Amino acid sequence: MQALISPFDRSFNYGDGIFTTMQVRAGSILLWPLHLQRLQRAASQLGFAAIDWQRVEQQAHGAVTAAQQVIKLLISRGDAGRGYAPADGCRPNIYVSVSPMPDYRQEQTQGICLQLARLQLAVQPALAGLKHNNRLEQVLLKQELAGTAADDLLVLDQLGFITEATAANVFLQRAGQWYTPALTRAGVAGVMRQHIMQSVDIREVDWTAAELDSVDAMFICNALMGIVPVRRLANRNLAMTDVEQFTKQVIC
Repeated sequence: MQALISPFDRSFNYGDGIFTTMQVRAGSILLWPLHLQRLQRAASQLGFAAIDWQRVEQQAHGAVTAAQQVIKLLISRGDAGRGYAPADGCRPNIYVSVSPMPDYRQEQTQGICLQLARLQLAVQPALAGLKHNNRLEQVLLKQELAGTAADDLLVLDQLGFITEATAANVFLQRAGQWYTPALTRAGVAGVMRQHIMQSVDIREVDWTAAELDSVDAMFICNALMGIVPVRRLANRNLAMTDVEQFTKQVIC
């Protein structure tokens, strides 16, 4: 069935919306409470009108049609006329889509190669951490990635701080301690990142690219791929055994 989207929908016009992408395994949505919490925080921070969260939950779980699949849940601020300012009475629209689950087994077992991205993320603390619908930076990053031999890119913000991969969060190990970027200026605070931080002692840091020279191990993660080790960063090999041991602590 083809969805009908109004040409006045603010997500369509301005990227004025939020979304989350969820993995279905054995017929259930993994980490659903964390996905819901993230949507609720983002809607509140962006000043959306009241949302019927019970309806959102019903639509998300009602979209499960297979033992394994991907469900994307998008919430727009709603329909309004021309202009950036939201109109009075603008009510949120909810969209749900499904797609096949990608196979990440090769990346999970063999690891990936990262190189540093040329494009840097804009610094905007008011939007930092949110998975809002304006993803043009990520579109440009994927275009940049396509012109390289790397599997993914490590992205800095405009102040030079390590932020994330093109569509995943980043964790780095030094001397046995795991760290992750604080994401106070840019980037997306992913659900898998939150799950990991609730399960294991992780320190949030503001590191520049210079810190990469002393990193022993590294992985990227999101709600679909899980934990994927980095076997090579630029021209340097990294240890994968520490990532394998770490993964056993946080399997969901």
